[in-house]
Amino acid sequence: MGKETYLEQVRQAANRCHYYRLLGMEIKEIKEGVSRLQMPFKQELTHPYGIVHGGAIASLADSAVAMALVGLVGPKDRIATIEFKINFFASIEKGELTARAKIIHKGSRTAVGDVEVTNEGGKLVAKVIATYSIKRSD
Repeated sequence: MGKETYLEQVRQAANRCHYYRLLGMEIKEIKEGVSRLQMPFKQELTHPYGIVHGGAIASLADSAVAMALVGLVGPKDRIATIEFKINFFASIEKGELTARAKIIHKGSRTAVGDVEVTNEGGKLVAKVIATYSIKRSD
């Protein structure tokens, strides 16, 4: 199986994921080391002030790093978040969020991803750096 076929299968499987569906996340782009995910505003994702809960935004960003990393590891390798830092710059009361992730370092056992989450107008909502472990299937 070629890399593009594998990445398309990953995208389709992830878009069927119950958690992604709960949040309304959709993978728009997945390549080796890069991904773009979107999540619509949903009333169910807000906290008492009516803005999207930071945990939902963090989930979107974390998932974006995972999808960017999937293209750089083998189909049977396993990845998991081991460190995650997020800074919030704006709140969201409507519209769609986009997370763009890029792997900025990949070693044999860990990888680091950088994510920017923006609103529909392109305004920076959150910035994330996440570290993942890589467990090789060998």
